[in-house]
Amino acid sequence: MISALNRLVDLVEEHLGEEFDLAGLATALGTTEYHLRRMFSSLAGMPLSEYVRRRRMTVAAADVVRGEDDLLGIAVRHGYGSTEAFGRAFRAVHGANPGDVRRDGGPLRTQPQLRFRLTVEGSTPMDTRIADHPAFRLVGHATRVPLIHVGVNPHIQQHIAALPQEEHARLKALSDTDPRGLLQVCDDLDPDGTEGTELTYLHGVALAEGTPAPDDLDVIEVPAGRWAVFRTSGAYPQTLQSTWAATATEWFPSNPWRLRPGPSIVTVLDRSADFSSATCELWLPVEPS
Repeated sequence: MISALNRLVDLVEEHLGEEFDLAGLATALGTTEYHLRRMFSSLAGMPLSEYVRRRRMTVAAADVVRGEDDLLGIAVRHGYGSTEAFGRAFRAVHGANPGDVRRDGGPLRTQPQLRFRLTVEGSTPMDTRIADHPAFRLVGHATRVPLIHVGVNPHIQQHIAALPQEEHARLKALSDTDPRGLLQVCDDLDPDGTEGTELTYLHGVALAEGTPAPDDLDVIEVPAGRWAVFRTSGAYPQTLQSTWAATATEWFPSNPWRLRPGPSIVTVLDRSADFSSATCELWLPVEPS
């Protein structure tokens, strides 16, 4: 995966002023566009689209400062059809107009070219198993919420708090297959994992494929497949979020699996009375890499 990400960075440099075939690159490298985007954003700390924009404007800034070409020519060379569109993208990165930067020589905010390297980490073993699971369905109460990487998501909190207490017990009684119990389900995520983008959050349970779902509940159909199951124990939600991040930085680069499209699922196996600590399982859909 490290070599695949570095090849992706090289491809970005080769095609800064134009679109490039990310799906074709992923196929050539023996992976998928979905997995490549997810790993890039997790390890780089920004979506691929944001990195491309920053690199494009870094190189464009050098052309602007040199002053050898007019701004329209620079805009076209870097993939923009007008000086207005170029100016908006330029200001978003550098905080100043191209004309002002040409006159004053700055300010400029440079995005260095990324290079991914494998470092020795993983001093804490990850409690993981691979589970083959038949098709099942996730049923419960779904809503759209923004993605938040760190800390408690208040939109999810509000969604769960709005449910009557007896509804939690009703849902839990419906559960009849793994993962058991009340589940925290995230589906339809942006492949780049951009913070603030919307995802579908479902508070519910897992039912076997043939089990009928009550008409008043939302349903996510999940096909048969393999899952990487990570068990965490500690401060909640910090330990769970740290493990989620470590799947990208440590587990996937050193194991012959890649993410496949599908929901991520968290089940709470045990927790303290105030929910400040918990033992959880994180289920991620995977396939051989």
